[in-house]
Amino acid sequence: MHDVGTTENKGTSGEIEERAKEDWRTRLIQFIAGAIAIAFTFFYLQFRTQAILDVDGYYHIKWSRLIWEGLRQGHFPPPFPYLPLTTLNPQSYVDHHLLFHILLIPFTLFGDMRIGAKIAAALFGSLAVISCYWLIFRYRIKYPLVWLVALLACSAPFLYRLSMTRAQSVSIIFMVVGIYLLFERRYRWLAPLAFLYVWTYSLFVTLIAAAAIWVAVVWWSERRFEWRAFLWTIIGTVVGFVLNPYFPKNISLFIEHLLMKLTAKDFATSVGAEWYPYESWYLFYSSLVAFTAMVVGYVATGRSERSQAARPAFFLLFSTLLLIITARSRRFVEYWPPFAILFAAFALQPLFERARHAFGSLPADVLADLQPLLDQQAGDKKRRFREEIAPGLLCVLLLIPLGFNVYGTAQTIAEDENPFAYRGGMEWIKQHVPPGEIIFNTDWDDFPKLFFYDSIHRYVSGLDPTYLLDKDPELSRLYENITLGREPNPAPLIRERFGARYIFTDNQEVHDAFYDNIINSGWAEEVYSDDNCTVLRILDERREPPPTEDEQPDEPTDDEPQN
Repeated sequence: MHDVGTTENKGTSGEIEERAKEDWRTRLIQFIAGAIAIAFTFFYLQFRTQAILDVDGYYHIKWSRLIWEGLRQGHFPPPFPYLPLTTLNPQSYVDHHLLFHILLIPFTLFGDMRIGAKIAAALFGSLAVISCYWLIFRYRIKYPLVWLVALLACSAPFLYRLSMTRAQSVSIIFMVVGIYLLFERRYRWLAPLAFLYVWTYSLFVTLIAAAAIWVAVVWWSERRFEWRAFLWTIIGTVVGFVLNPYFPKNISLFIEHLLMKLTAKDFATSVGAEWYPYESWYLFYSSLVAFTAMVVGYVATGRSERSQAARPAFFLLFSTLLLIITARSRRFVEYWPPFAILFAAFALQPLFERARHAFGSLPADVLADLQPLLDQQAGDKKRRFREEIAPGLLCVLLLIPLGFNVYGTAQTIAEDENPFAYRGGMEWIKQHVPPGEIIFNTDWDDFPKLFFYDSIHRYVSGLDPTYLLDKDPELSRLYENITLGREPNPAPLIRERFGARYIFTDNQEVHDAFYDNIINSGWAEEVYSDDNCTVLRILDERREPPPTEDEQPDEPTDDEPQN
């Protein structure tokens, strides 16, 4: 009898092990299929245009290439002489994306760095969403396919901004890893993570916020003070600042960024559109799935028992914080939507588990008494509907906003600016202007493209207009007045105050008044022009300005004699 029982037990144990292996294989296939779907989406979006999406990507990929060239020559980090009139002058420059730029180096080795930048953007964007999807698998959240589609359908602006060659994708990966370490209570690992995050992007403050939220949530749910989570995060952050090639200038730049952007009033100067909020109605309908997830999460968290609510409560506070800063500035829209989906997923999980355990924990005699009242076939149908049909229908429903978001984002990306628009003008400057001279660029946001094509010259303003404003407010106001055509005789001011003899301007209507002023003054001549841009040279001596339209001689009529 003993041998028989042992054999039966082994058989039962073997069946359990086989089911576990089968479950693991199924989940692995689901995860790989989901990762492929995510990657396909981002590579499809990325190559709807030839351009590097968002102009800052031109700066990031070119600067990464210069870092690589500096490393090969034994210079790390290399000097940055390109914006000498701003707070990013050679003495004060800080690369607060340093690790991100190092990660971009392999993509600069393509024959066309533009292609390398686009592949990097698609890859990092995919990894960011895959990391969120991995968190769902790691904690065995039910219906992973539903959450996969929800992650991709959560927001059109999210898809757009994650397609940029910028550090936000890597930032999301840092956030997800930090959340995993908090949930697993591996607090010591938060120190190296925070260190690397500081080297990568200035949004490392979200990791500090996450640690503080986790401490509060654990105290609320378990009545324990998890001070180590916050302490190790702060230690890693401080070390990241101190053990940094830009210390202590990196502290000054970080404070400058906070003072520039964290203001309840309007900005001191006209900054990039990403710093302003979205129109409310657009944000709502373009991120409808994310908003719906927030509502579902709020309702589900309210019905969870406190002992099971630590993780949902964390996502409640964290995603709400990200929603608030998204409402303040559109540049944070890439962070809130995926964490809104994670909030709903983790908030619903305790309810699903409680429902399953409630029925499964009934005594055997009670289940036996209830069995005659339950039709087995009907029970199987209900279970199949709950486990397969309902999630499938929800996925199909989510495919509608997914289709709209992907199509709309693809259309927006396809309309991006011509990446070669300034190449002709910058090639002329490289060939005719001595290296090291300052080029007066009439738009601060043209700098990344100018820098991409020409890194042997310097420029007046770039990356952010507040860098020039903070360095020299008077010069910043003069720059704005000149470029908008408010100065009737700008050439002497450009030469004397900015130290520039050559001017690069795009052919946009906003600069028509500037162009007319400088040409009509007689102090400048046009040396290069195409459909997209114009290069002007300031003269040593004033010439007679060209005649205006009113001064042009009248064309002879048919009745007038012609010489």
